Amino acid sequence: MRPAALFLSAVLTCAFGCAARRVAGADAPAGLREVGSVPLPGVEGRFDHFAVDAEGKRLFVAALGNDTVEVVDLAPNPGRQAGTIKGLKKPAGVAFLPGLNRIAVASGGDGKCRFYDARTLARVGEVGGLDDADNVRYDAAKRLLYVGYGGGALAVIDPAAMRVVAEVKLPAHPESFRLETGGPRVFVNVPDANNAVVVVDRDKRAVVATWRLKGAGANFPMWLDEPHRRLFVGCRRPAKLLVLDTQSGATGASVDCVGDADDVSYDEASKRVYVTGGDGAVTVIEQLDADHYRSAGEVKTAPGARTSLFVPELHRLYVAVPHRGAQRAEIKVFDTTGAGS
Repeated sequence: MRPAALFLSAVLTCAFGCAARRVAGADAPAGLREVGSVPLPGVEGRFDHFAVDAEGKRLFVAALGNDTVEVVDLAPNPGRQAGTIKGLKKPAGVAFLPGLNRIAVASGGDGKCRFYDARTLARVGEVGGLDDADNVRYDAAKRLLYVGYGGGALAVIDPAAMRVVAEVKLPAHPESFRLETGGPRVFVNVPDANNAVVVVDRDKRAVVATWRLKGAGANFPMWLDEPHRRLFVGCRRPAKLLVLDTQSGATGASVDCVGDADDVSYDEASKRVYVTGGDGAVTVIEQLDADHYRSAGEVKTAPGARTSLFVPELHRLYVAVPHRGAQRAEIKVFDTTGAGS
């Protein structure tokens, strides 16, 4: 081959090789690597939300379709099924209450929030009258539990006394909601109220603002980036992650994400957002600054794997996979440090 032809061949090889590497890089996000899974034999139906006892290294998983909460011991790597709370009716939300060493489980099937001893898993009490009970959040500073339920309300529960102490009316059923730690606000997704996010003042126990989303709706998952004053809202129609300013409610960014999104989390250390969806993937989105984001690609999980929990103390993202045919029920475990990626 002549020198000119050799040169042209080398140029073309480099060009095509570099292009191929760019495409591969876009499809393989840096910093999110599957490192194992925890089988959950005998667990049927879909999963809902998680809670974690980070110090005790235990994961609590609401197995909504199985009417159980599955307890995973995270001490062995990657973890093992270590217990089951039975006798629930469509458990949707779960919270670990460190000061009381209790677990709170909200069940939509019978409208109850049950409390369990976190060590023995024995039931210690319950609160009823919470029709379609859903997400749960704990205000550790004031030791109050918030439960979203019904056609539109947040129940405020004293978990020590196990009784409702207040109620905040909302315009529609609340999906995911987040409590800020540096102030009294709660940010609540209410997709059935014209795809809105409402802001609740915990001191006034009233809605103080309503933000209508633009460009996307069916807003179910949510995460609060409090230091940057940004709210990440996952939408299903179309599949987008919207970034809202928590002072004004204005949408500062919109990024494509996995379909059927049901959980969003933010990794402050790596400046990455993880969106998990039932279409079978985790979308990884890089935060360039408070208002600028870019997709870093997706990691495949499994069909129906909608819910997840990011545990920053352990640098792990846990994703629940339901049993479907040959697909087993399990918790997939992802390392978020970028080691080995």
